[in-house]
Amino acid sequence: MSRKATSRKINRRKVLAGTVAGAAAALTRLAAPAIAQTEPFRLGLLTVKTGPLAQGGIQMEQGVLTYLKEKNYTIGGRKVDFISADTGGNPAGAKTKAQELVERDNVDVILGPLAAFELYAVNDYVKEQKMPTLSLAAADNLTQRLPNPYLLRASATSSQAMHPMGHYAATELKLKRVVTIVEDFAFGYEQMGGFQASFQKEGGCVVNKLWPPIVTPDYTPYVAQISDCDGVCQGFAGSNPLRFMKTYASAGLKYPVITGETGGDDALLKSFGDEAVGLVSGCPYTLDLESEGNKRFVDGMLKNHDAIPGSMRPACMSIARSSMRA
Repeated sequence: MSRKATSRKINRRKVLAGTVAGAAAALTRLAAPAIAQTEPFRLGLLTVKTGPLAQGGIQMEQGVLTYLKEKNYTIGGRKVDFISADTGGNPAGAKTKAQELVERDNVDVILGPLAAFELYAVNDYVKEQKMPTLSLAAADNLTQRLPNPYLLRASATSSQAMHPMGHYAATELKLKRVVTIVEDFAFGYEQMGGFQASFQKEGGCVVNKLWPPIVTPDYTPYVAQISDCDGVCQGFAGSNPLRFMKTYASAGLKYPVITGETGGDDALLKSFGDEAVGLVSGCPYTLDLESEGNKRFVDGMLKNHDAIPGSMRPACMSIARSSMRA
């Protein structure tokens, strides 16, 4: 299996300046009266357990549970009550489940949701409720152009991995003409926007953009439109990268394929066959990271869930840790 991770140094100070201050102010209620500290800390998770995005959503839950189990469900002397809500991977479901977590379950913090379009759907609500939300969803605008003071993100933006991938595709792989293909939703638009900006800056050209629906039974009609290029950039998420790569290989196409953080991370590699040989991905996490914390995390994932981490699990474990520190 051939893959190469790409990365760059990101300075988030300007992006998070107002956000950190606002979220910190909101979280002061968690440390208010001394008597409140004896009550359980109620931690709510918005995730996806059904549909094509479930692979990533299940990773999220496993990451949080691995961290909580390591801490014996007790953080800072407080017992943690964990409530997990399945959004179904759609905006309406995400908003409904966010309302349930806040108004019925009385959570102190929300982790999630998974998908960018879900975060856009709940953004106004969590802002109105002044609910501290530590999200994995990669919606670019909400920590860039339209920051929400009650929102923190410990993961990446939609376009983040694709910016260096666009540069790498043009300067290292020497690709000139690329066809992009990704699901027709917010995460897809923002991913390919980042790729195209960097790729074109280095002289590349995106010659065609394909947008299959998130639930596509057969990618054959889309694969048939891939031609007159020297490379393909796919940005699929969940289980869709597996289905697309199999269809792509079955069609006999030989153009090199590149992808971002969700199209070929460690959690997916075990499920790919020969169709993914040569796939180049850009991912901010690898289970090969040589650190004590990562080794402990990987061991915990194998022990508790018989699964290796992908990009979703460590990101969600990170936001769980962040919420506990608050």
